Formats: sequence, structure tokens, C-alpha cells
Amino acid sequence: MTENIGFIGLGLLGMPVAANLLQAGYALTVYNRTPEKAEPLVAQGALQAVRPADAVTTGGIVVTLVWDDEALEDVVKSEDFLERLGIGGIHVSMSTVSPDTGRKLADLHARHGSVYVEAPIFGRPEAAAARQLWIPIAGPQEAKERVRPLLEAMGAKGIFDFGEEAGSAVLVKLIGNFLIVSAARSLEEALGIAERGGVDPTAAVNMLTSTLFTAPIYQNYGKMIAEKSSISESKIPQKDVGLLLSAAQNAQVPAPLSSLLLDMLENGDRSRT
Repeated sequence: MTENIGFIGLGLLGMPVAANLLQAGYALTVYNRTPEKAEPLVAQGALQAVRPADAVTTGGIVVTLVWDDEALEDVVKSEDFLERLGIGGIHVSMSTVSPDTGRKLADLHARHGSVYVEAPIFGRPEAAAARQLWIPIAGPQEAKERVRPLLEAMGAKGIFDFGEEAGSAVLVKLIGNFLIVSAARSLEEALGIAERGGVDPTAAVNMLTSTLFTAPIYQNYGKMIAEKSSISESKIPQKDVGLLLSAAQNAQVPAPLSSLLLDMLENGDRSRT
């Protein structure tokens, strides 16, 4: 915990993850495009960087948790970022991006002597605050071993190793998000049919999620949908299903369900995630 960690991206998920690091005793230098978002962390002892490179320590670890491929590339290609990270430095990317972007950035880091590690997050902000995150990881073995304590301090309940090839961990994340969106959309449709057919949707979902469908996704989303609880709208499903479909097309793998789901999302018939 003696080295200073750089943390870039303080959105809904980045904020509680960064706060976990501070609470675990890590020294942090944080950067966010909207500087005001860093104020709660600065009040807890974090330093604030004025540009991405200023969050980087030569030979150290910098974490990014930004919105998409473009935002991630903008950070990596920003002035002095890779030069300052230097030989032995590790960039832990926790963003959900395309496998192609992961491979491209891994190559770019290697040419500068640094290492790129993928560690996208499964978990909502409240799960991060409760330290109940699931994290697939991919990258060089030595680097993964070095950052594992950091991921645990961020709130990882489980870390799953998908080898050294960049693109592997983010592909798992995209697959997982596709299954989550599919489950939520299926529940919404099925419980709507149940209600119109005179069946209590809460009773139906309680029975199904305590017997055949005991996964937390079915239980949590099923309860919210049955009780008509407010579920925040998000652009994440459309973005991530689109990335998975692109990955399937690049691999020349048929993906009819991904295509259908993306069409629904693009036309406003969105799964309420």
C-alpha cells in the first residue's frame, strides 16, 4: 500500500471503487474529465490530477474506468500518458470495451515497455460499495499477480483468470452483459403475460426464482419487475450488446439473438436495466 495508485474515471461505478481503495489505505491520485466529481475523494485524502498523465507514476499502477472504447483510447493516447507509465508500469483497464480495442491497446503498451491488464467489473454501484464485485481478468501473469491485491481492495468478491491474451476478459464481460440484458427482457415479457393472464406476477416470480431460476439476476430483476419498482434507464445495454454483436461478426459467428436484442434496444423497446 506504499505506492501511489492512479485512478481515472469517477462515474457511478468508479467513485465507489476508488473510495474502497482509499478506505483500504491506498494513496490515490485521481482524474476525471469533470473535476468537481473528484471532490469527495479529495476530501478523503486523494490527490487530484489536472490531466490523465498526472495520475501516472513511472513504473506504477494506473486504473481506468471510463465509458467506452473512444474514451479509453483518448486517455491512453493523451499527452505523456504512456511515456510516463514507462517500463514496468501497469495499466488496469476496468472499462467494458471491444476485444479489438483491448488487443490494440495491449500492443501499444508493449511498444512503450508497459503492461495492459483487463479487469472489467460485474456489479452495480451498490455492489461495489458492499464489496460484492466479480472481476474477470486477462494479461501477463506477473502483472496480474501484482494487481490482484488492488482488485481485492476495490471490492472484488471473486477474480477469474482468463489467460494472458488481451480481449479475453472483456469478451467474457460482454457475454455476461448480453445474458443479463436477455434475462431482464425475458422476465419483463413473461411477467407481463402472467399479469394479463390473471396470474400474480410476484407469486410467479417467487416460485420460479426459488426453484428453476435461482440465479441472482433472475431473483433481483424479477422482483423489481414484478413489483414495478423503478429501474434506472441506461445506455449500457445497447452499447454492450452492440459490442458483442460486432465481436461475433468479426469472428464470423452467427449471433441471431444478439442481433434481435440490439434491434429492440435501438428501437426503444429496451430492457429496463
